[in-house]
Parts: sequence; structure tokens; C-alpha cells
Amino acid sequence: MIRVILPYHLRNLAHVSEEVTLDVNGVVTQRSVLDALEARYPMLAGTIRDHTTQQRRPFLRFFACEEDLSHESPDAPLPEAVASGKEPFIVIGAIAGG
Repeated sequence: MIRVILPYHLRNLAHVSEEVTLDVNGVVTQRSVLDALEARYPMLAGTIRDHTTQQRRPFLRFFACEEDLSHESPDAPLPEAVASGKEPFIVIGAIAGG
């Protein structure tokens, strides 16, 4: 089971608590986790990644094991601690402004 922590606005949209668990088959990557998340919660489709390009939305960041994975390849394997469910994959809404 993969653990995913979502920011407040996405939790509200999906009507879930802070952390959700997902089954991911095969290699655990950003793409496979987000595909599983959107399959289970279709209302999140297009909120984390662009519908067409599948690129991360500009004001969202991905973290795992205290590392910013936002600019990593979406097909790069996530750390073993995430794949085993020991550590969560975290989606954070970035804050901008002055």
C-alpha cells in the first residue's frame, strides 16, 4: 500500500482525510501513484497534472523521504520507503505572493 498525503484543497475536493492509501501495481513512480490516485478519485483528474501534457501543475510540489521530487522524471522509481508504505508520497500546494 502506498500512502499519499494531499493538501487541504485536494482533500476537500476528494472528500478524504489527510492521508489516503493506494494499491499500485508494478514499479512505484510518480506517474503510477498519480494514475492510481486519479483512478480512485476521478474528481482529482486535472488538478495535480495537466489533462493534456500530464505535467505537474505549477503550484504543486512532490516530496518523499524529505526530498523534493518535483523535478524528477515522472517515471523514475520512488524511494523504497515509499514503495513499501513506510514513508508517504506528499503532494504540497506551494504558496506564492509577496
